[in-house]
Amino acid sequence: MNRKELIHIAEDWFENQGWKPFKFQKDAWTAYLQKKNGLLNAPTGSGKTYALWVPIVLDYIRKNPDYKSRHQKGLKAIWITPLRALSVEIEQATSRFAEELGTNFSVGIRTGDTPQKERAAQKKAIPDLLITTPESLHLLLSSKNYAKTFKDLQAVVVDEWHELLGSKRGVQVELALSRLKQVAKDLRIWGISATIGNLQQAREVLLGPASPELENSVMIRANLNKKIDVRSIIPKKMEKFPWRGHLGIHLLDEVIPIIKESKTTLLFTNTRSQCEIWFQKILAKYPEFAGEIAMHHGSINKETRLWVEQAIRNESLKAVVCTSSLDLGVDFAPVETIVQIGGPKGVARFLQRAGRSGHQPGKVSLIYFMPTHAIELIEASALQKAVAKKAVEDRVPYLMSFDVLVQYLNTLAVSDGFYPKDIFPEIASTFCFQGITEDEWRWILNFITKGSQSLQAYDEYKKVEIEEDGKFKIHNRGVAMRHRLQIGTIVSDAMLSVKYITGGYIGTIEEWFISKLKPGDVFTFAGRNLELVRIKNMQVLVKRSKKKTARIPSWQGGRMTFSAQMSELLREEMYEASQLKKTTKTSEELNALRPIFKRQQRESIIPGKDEFLIETFKTREGFHAIFYPFEGRFVHEALGSLLAYRISLLSPISFSLAFNDYGFELLSDQEIDMQQVLDNNLFSPEYLMDDLYKSLNATEMARRKFRDIAVIAGLVFTGYPNKLVKSKHLQSNSQLLFSVFRDYEEDNLLYQQAFRETFEHQLEEGRLRIALERIQQQQIVWKKCEKPTPFSFPIITDRLREKLSSEKLEDRIRKMLKQLEK
Repeated sequence: MNRKELIHIAEDWFENQGWKPFKFQKDAWTAYLQKKNGLLNAPTGSGKTYALWVPIVLDYIRKNPDYKSRHQKGLKAIWITPLRALSVEIEQATSRFAEELGTNFSVGIRTGDTPQKERAAQKKAIPDLLITTPESLHLLLSSKNYAKTFKDLQAVVVDEWHELLGSKRGVQVELALSRLKQVAKDLRIWGISATIGNLQQAREVLLGPASPELENSVMIRANLNKKIDVRSIIPKKMEKFPWRGHLGIHLLDEVIPIIKESKTTLLFTNTRSQCEIWFQKILAKYPEFAGEIAMHHGSINKETRLWVEQAIRNESLKAVVCTSSLDLGVDFAPVETIVQIGGPKGVARFLQRAGRSGHQPGKVSLIYFMPTHAIELIEASALQKAVAKKAVEDRVPYLMSFDVLVQYLNTLAVSDGFYPKDIFPEIASTFCFQGITEDEWRWILNFITKGSQSLQAYDEYKKVEIEEDGKFKIHNRGVAMRHRLQIGTIVSDAMLSVKYITGGYIGTIEEWFISKLKPGDVFTFAGRNLELVRIKNMQVLVKRSKKKTARIPSWQGGRMTFSAQMSELLREEMYEASQLKKTTKTSEELNALRPIFKRQQRESIIPGKDEFLIETFKTREGFHAIFYPFEGRFVHEALGSLLAYRISLLSPISFSLAFNDYGFELLSDQEIDMQQVLDNNLFSPEYLMDDLYKSLNATEMARRKFRDIAVIAGLVFTGYPNKLVKSKHLQSNSQLLFSVFRDYEEDNLLYQQAFRETFEHQLEEGRLRIALERIQQQQIVWKKCEKPTPFSFPIITDRLREKLSSEKLEDRIRKMLKQLEK
């Protein structure tokens, strides 16, 4: 059958469904059948699964004309997805097409949720298409004779590549692909990505720089003009001194009509804690929604999550309060409306969420933006423009992740073993390790066989043995089992199961939160008030509580910061606000903020394009100095520490630091000589790394980062499934190793990686440098204010939040507002 006839089969099938294939789908079919690799850039809900699954089946038909009567057994395609929740969707779509063409193709799922019985069945007869995650793919590479499993593999499709790209899971995919290219000689590799700023680089990372696959590749874009309608929920009364978290719940009554008027609404919150609060508050004020509203976040048990997803599909739920757990393509067409609660911190995330509504080609996506404090309306205004410009962020790929490399080499050693001379060129062909030197490679090989220079006396670190012919292999069954249990790069705090004392599993919660509670304390989880009875064997045993007040759990992953793109958009919006006159026509959001801007102008200024604002004032707490780079909280945390350190070199003074996405505060019991700060050019990017190192206690931050690296590299063992090692023990084990390397082996690559990742990923050193260079070009405007300004108020109140309970905080803020309004 020629290509034209094959494509005709697919077009006929589409016609039978009452569909018409898009140009991008047909382009992908043609490119695949021409044996090309590529990256497909397509939004969620546009039919991307069929763009790549259809040609895989057509290619099989071309090679097996008698496909209806004879079935060629064996694995033909792997579909890698970052989220287990997506696998069911992909399975349904792929099975349907394969079945209706009569190919006898079997489709299987292999993730952490796959039952042991099903895994055993897959081992005996592997499906034609395997839908899996990066971790489960590495588990397959750790099994004996894996080459036999993969030898007839024709295609690997990496779904949601933009999600994997900026993480170590992306590195896992790169390494797995480097191996599969050698094992399966007729392999085509495709990625599917939503829009990101660096699409060309994304393709290069997926296929490998300077690889034959990259040379024989295409970029296919789905130019579907998706219309996105962004509407802001604007409070009727605008307080002149905004503070975080205050507006959100106060606008609850504005959200209810939206929910009532839509078939189904998704309310996106930024954190799991916020998700729990909103769910509780809606039900408390509107009990008639009981049974019609649900909650969805990553810590709720799998059965509940799947039930919620199904209930959205069949429209039996009116609303779901959720987190990013529903960001990615869980495919349900009927969602009509999205409400984004609080700033999403990034353009791509906002567009992704907007795309969940009108989740069909040609439909308008409607998203409401609901600020949790007034100044977030500036973000809303910026997002309106970003949507119009289609301005989205880059995803920065990881480089030289030696911890992932160590894990991968152990994976190969656990299965059939490897010869370094064969594996080294494969590893060096990946984007992540394109710069690896012979010396670094030798160090890694020594590390897995001898346990690095300072650990040579301990046998537990000598995992890999070198056989007579030079093959690297793990023979010890205990080492092999522990390694397989720990494959993966997602390192979170130890998770404890939450169960009723009478039986019944509710979900998982982080150890660090539960460790602060004592028996009898009540906390809110999965929409219920639960009383802690006791903690036993990694299980939190609870019973229902009728108490009205309860602690809201918080998760370590709850801190989000502005992307660089979002910061830039926000600054542009702020500059526009500085030019506002009474008669100026502007966005609805900026218009609503006029009372705040007017008060800010009265007390201080709104900084323009070439201005950098510093405000100083005195309160009962001490002397406040507030700086406004508008760069996001992570950059502000680093910049605040850097400035505090540089000021202390001029005169001995100690500070407490507070920051949000807009600026940071240095609070002291003595006045800062601000003129001295300005005269000494303390915003210089010179000596940045040295000063950061000293100011931030970078060693402490690197020590915390090292825990994750030690877990990924297998230096510390996280425990068996029902007997996990406690978080504090993991921390102390990894800290001990960190101290050993610091004192005796400073050239240890994993030790050095901890510092590199701290600066590159946590402190965003690159962004910090650019911010300092920008401030150097701006005119610094220092305003000596009488009292806090509208811009400084959210930063001050955020610091109080750390010290006070929410009730006391509200009382305290009310008193402060009375003082300010005088």
